[in-house]
Amino acid sequence: MPKSSRKPKALDLFCGSGAVSLGLKQAGFDVVGAVDFDAGACRTYRENHPSVHLIESDIRSVEPNLFKDVIQGNLDLLVICAPCQPFSSQNKFKHKDDSRRNLVDESKKFITSFEPSIVFLENVPGLASTEIFSNFKKWLRSVGYSVAEPLRIDAADLGVPQRRTRMVLIATKNVPLDEAINIKTQKRINVADAIKSLPKPPIGRVSVGSDPLHYARKHSELNIERLKHIPANGGGRESLPLNLQLSCHRNTKKSSFSDTYGRMRWNDVAPTLTTGCTDITKGRYAHPEQNRAITLREAARLQSFPDTYKFLGNASQIATQIGNAVPPEMMRIIALNLKKSIESKR
Repeated sequence: MPKSSRKPKALDLFCGSGAVSLGLKQAGFDVVGAVDFDAGACRTYRENHPSVHLIESDIRSVEPNLFKDVIQGNLDLLVICAPCQPFSSQNKFKHKDDSRRNLVDESKKFITSFEPSIVFLENVPGLASTEIFSNFKKWLRSVGYSVAEPLRIDAADLGVPQRRTRMVLIATKNVPLDEAINIKTQKRINVADAIKSLPKPPIGRVSVGSDPLHYARKHSELNIERLKHIPANGGGRESLPLNLQLSCHRNTKKSSFSDTYGRMRWNDVAPTLTTGCTDITKGRYAHPEQNRAITLREAARLQSFPDTYKFLGNASQIATQIGNAVPPEMMRIIALNLKKSIESKR
């Protein structure tokens, strides 16, 4: 008999502004449902994925039966991208009682209800060393899943023009695990490949008709002066004369805050983008040549979003949506393997 031509169905938990759903769709999945509680991110999600049944609510109050009608039968893939801040090495204020730490376990009710062929979890590497993660793997095995060892993946190795190391866990039921985890390295894309073709942006938002994300922040005269002293193509704050250095930097080791006021390199991937990705005081987010931070459009491209993807909100909200995203191209490459595993048993 010929294999089924239907697209495999996916449910996207903690969907944010929709980057994972985009990558899944690009790989040939039918994303039938999604959950997130952030109102701004949900606005962007709806704008780009209007046909997906999105529930805007705290996942702790969302019952799986709300998706029963859109799943209609077997669920092929459940994606879990719970907030990573409680486990991030960048989080200086980790607390064991952080209410977000137990959100991974909220996926259990969906797994129990729908028994997806594949469970896919993505987070920061720090999650892998926690008791929460260890117990989650044990639980998956107890309900019949084959669970792979967690994979440490750099998005730059999957065609994303950005250095972004993530932890991926893949578990399967009734489909081959080896096929699902056989993720091939892709050709590297550098900063020049991603953003050099863009025109020089205006300073501040401009009139209707131009790219709404491609404008430069209004930097202070002092920061413009600092940028003038930082060499093009990878220069850093160590080049600043003493009178332009921040007092908190003068007596610190080179490695301390060394990326602040730093420029990206054309021939390398970008550093990990965060929610402060358009702020030169938050990391190596200065343009390789021009005396400015990268624009929201440049940040979106470095996260592998196509220019057709629409972001809603103010500049800070959009920067947060971009910085928090799983790079769509990273998800697409991984999802192609997940799809092969699912289809091999049809």
